[in-house]
Amino acid sequence: MAWSKGVQGHRMEYSARAINEEILEKKGFIQEGEAKVLLCKFLRNNISLASEMIIGMKLFPFQAMLIKGMMIGDFSMFVLSRGMSKTWSAAIYVMLQLIFRQGINIGVLSSGFRQAKFILQKCEDILKKPAAAMASPMFTLQKGTDQWTLSCGMSKAMALPLADGSRLRGFRFSVLLLDEFLNIPKNIFQEVILPFLGVIDNPTEREDLASLEDELIANGKMKEEDRYRWINNKLIMLSSPSYTFEYMYELYCQYRDAILGVDIRTDADEEFDADAYRIIFQLSYDCAPKALYDKNQLQVAKQTMSEAVFNKEYGGQFVSESDSYFKLSKMAACTVPDGDAPFVQIAGNPDRKYVVAIDPSWSEDSGSDDFAMEVFELDESSQKGCLVHAYGLAGTGLKKHIQYFHYLITNFNVQCVVLDYAGGVQFVSACNESELFKDSKIHLSAVETEGEFDKPETYVKDLNTFKRELAPSQHKYCILRKPSSNWIRQANELLQANIDHKRILFAAPAHDENFNKQRKKNIPIENLKWDTRVKKQSSGAAKIDFLDHQVSKIEQTKQQCANVEVVTNPQGSQTFRLPPHMSRQTGPNKPRKDNYSALVLGNWAIKTYFDAMNTTEEVKTFDTFTPFGA
Repeated sequence: MAWSKGVQGHRMEYSARAINEEILEKKGFIQEGEAKVLLCKFLRNNISLASEMIIGMKLFPFQAMLIKGMMIGDFSMFVLSRGMSKTWSAAIYVMLQLIFRQGINIGVLSSGFRQAKFILQKCEDILKKPAAAMASPMFTLQKGTDQWTLSCGMSKAMALPLADGSRLRGFRFSVLLLDEFLNIPKNIFQEVILPFLGVIDNPTEREDLASLEDELIANGKMKEEDRYRWINNKLIMLSSPSYTFEYMYELYCQYRDAILGVDIRTDADEEFDADAYRIIFQLSYDCAPKALYDKNQLQVAKQTMSEAVFNKEYGGQFVSESDSYFKLSKMAACTVPDGDAPFVQIAGNPDRKYVVAIDPSWSEDSGSDDFAMEVFELDESSQKGCLVHAYGLAGTGLKKHIQYFHYLITNFNVQCVVLDYAGGVQFVSACNESELFKDSKIHLSAVETEGEFDKPETYVKDLNTFKRELAPSQHKYCILRKPSSNWIRQANELLQANIDHKRILFAAPAHDENFNKQRKKNIPIENLKWDTRVKKQSSGAAKIDFLDHQVSKIEQTKQQCANVEVVTNPQGSQTFRLPPHMSRQTGPNKPRKDNYSALVLGNWAIKTYFDAMNTTEEVKTFDTFTPFGA
């Protein structure tokens, strides 16, 4: 590891050497007030000692460098490999800043409120340890429905939902700490976050002090270089590496060039401050002590992961897109821009129609496949579908899956439900036999056709039968899809083509008015289990986390698609699977592809539904695609 400031000047106010030399120069008796100031400066600039003395936490050298970088930089970007204790280091920084910078307001934001709360939750966990007995009485943590506040004297750190932009604009922060910056959209960063940095605290006080200094300088009682130096507003970004086609890499290049003295500004870069002090930390796993990583895990990762994937996950490097069947860059292009509709939903629009796709799993083992369900909003004018809601859970009993499905069909205007035949028959039967469905007087029925929509010669007939028998108001809308090898290939080619041509979309996060409308929806949130880590909380707080979860599940669906590789055997049959290094992993956190499977089913069902609605006497048969060769 090395520290290079580039063409930027030294920041002496953060120099441990400077304060140490200042203390050594002191002779004789020191007044109490001066001694307190010197002690504060000394501890602030000797991070490891301060953390151990006050908070009771010993720091590894790289962690001390991270925290020192957060304190020094005006604009700081920390690109860290997996397992580099980003959240823990950020928590230590927050606590030290609240102690040493009395009156400071720190905003802790992330793409989701739950992620933003993690840093303050980590602060709470640290302060509960016996080693933090000195620091613990200094802090109080208030946990509100949509705001967590960690206070220390006159200083505060607040975790807030980024989605509620209208409310967020009412706050003033001198430090913005963005966790998992990779997942924050470009327009939100530019339109909501950056404006915070243009607002200064105590403008009247600053003006009064400047006037007084002007007078002292004019009278020869003060030198220009002795003016009080106000601390600049700070932006701190923590993230794993991204792909080079994403906005984070664009910003990384901008910061890098500014540090190296390359002027890359354009007329459009109004927010670019050439005088700001920028810092980039880019750390791979080998910058951390060996004790921080499992040697066997690293060895397995090196042997099974591609070089590009390993460099991204553990090397802390930005990588270009892989040669996957489903391209992340193209799925990003299919994602609805922030602020537009459709957006993620926890309850549907009654004026819209929806399709539900289900890939069931019957195991209750936490290391099993997920039970996956996805909801698509239909656009009847463009005949496209948009993924607006996703569910994927393992280690949960059938009752919870039934409850969740019941919630979906009673809160979305569902027109069609497609299920994988393997497990789908039993799931429909279990729903109909459950007390929940009986009490609601809901009986699910499958739409029967003579064929499987596979044969060109019977396709029109199958569509007409489906259209005739379909009765959404009576819950007769289930399709039990038998996934033959030929259908699997065609359905994946259809999904690839629809992604290429933007005929399948991924919902935007809900922000501002849309966010508030969704969080006010009357849904049975207390009965829903969507994450095994969810703890009991108020209805309002649960809905905020639920909305955040939907954004992450849709992103997870796209990542699952990007993980899928295609293997062709000598006979020409294709298998769509996870790479061996992923499929060999076990346990609750293993990679999965069940939401990808639900997406394949849902995309096929959307085409089938619109074809049926449009059918008269003739209809175009199943789309043909360029064959995928061996």
